[in-house]
Amino acid sequence: MNRLTTSWGAYRLARFPEDPRDTLRAWDAADEYLLRHLHGDDDAPPTDLSGTVAVVGDRWGALVTSLAAHGAGPVTQISDSFLGQQATRVNLDRNGVDPGSVRLLTARQDPPERIDVLLVRVPKSLALLEDQLHRLAPAVHAGTVVVGTGMVTEIHTSTLKLFERILGPTRTSLAVKKARLILCTPDPGLPRAPSPWPLRYALPPDTGVLAGRTVTNHAGIFCAERLDIGTRFFLRHLPRRRGHERVVDLGCGNGVVGTAAALANPEAVVTFTDESYSAVASAEATFGDNVPSGTAEFLVGDGLSGLADGSVDLVLNNPPFHSHRATTDTAARRMFADARRALRSGGELWVVGNRHLGYHVRLKRFFGNCEVVASDPKFVVLRAVRR
Repeated sequence: MNRLTTSWGAYRLARFPEDPRDTLRAWDAADEYLLRHLHGDDDAPPTDLSGTVAVVGDRWGALVTSLAAHGAGPVTQISDSFLGQQATRVNLDRNGVDPGSVRLLTARQDPPERIDVLLVRVPKSLALLEDQLHRLAPAVHAGTVVVGTGMVTEIHTSTLKLFERILGPTRTSLAVKKARLILCTPDPGLPRAPSPWPLRYALPPDTGVLAGRTVTNHAGIFCAERLDIGTRFFLRHLPRRRGHERVVDLGCGNGVVGTAAALANPEAVVTFTDESYSAVASAEATFGDNVPSGTAEFLVGDGLSGLADGSVDLVLNNPPFHSHRATTDTAARRMFADARRALRSGGELWVVGNRHLGYHVRLKRFFGNCEVVASDPKFVVLRAVRR
């Protein structure tokens, strides 16, 4: 756990779930820059935070915790991340702020009707930013203070154009510690167009039972505009199984892997789980369009934490290896451990990943075995059995 020091005070913050081996902080220079700006430390007047404050994309609750502890508000956090919102609850509590004092909304819920201060932590996905700004625009008025923040590597000309096109005239600040602010002046005269998301497209011929079928993608999920090559490789090498069994699409994204498993084995009960609210919404739409008579459940949460020990026959997994800008195997490590716990004896975990990530080492450590099912110069499909 680390301490974020601001002009308003110091706050103890951590990511969620806490892992003593994880050295990544719950904030970065972009969060610090935004908080200094709001306080008036960069020659700008302090921001009036007495009205309705909406914070979008606050990754681990650093912004919301600082604002709520300062007495701003009412404060609403809008996030697509279950883990990020859990971190916010924990960080509020550990800093003596009632978690109930902050309204937590998901990216799929309606935003507040009126926003007086809009703070946007620029996401990695330009599509997610586009969707967020379209959904927030009706709540923004001429007097709304709009400030975005991000590292210089996250803010591009296309980022600024989105603010300009959807909300109003936009400029950027000087860079400080490789972070930058986006300063936008709302123009109520701009037309309020609906968000173009979600996006639907037909899958290519080399995707097995899914060939030609339609997939739904909400903004912000991994490879929302096309099927990523790792998943495409996985779809060509999924296990062929029959009979009643419980299958989990772990880190389901748009749900194509679990949907393929359901089509290949109509007797299977498939659970789709992801920490992204938009991902699970995408998976539910994809499954519903393609397996209307199938049986499935859809869970937003922390891996397989909602499933009992020894209750699963097959886990299918394409684990992420980035946490925002940082490359890390923390998510994969936790997913593998979770799968081992949830699998029954004889149950199987199938994983696809880039060859250089060396997942076979982790799998052998957790399961005591690992078999290469398929590989090409870039990807490998691995199988581990719960003994």
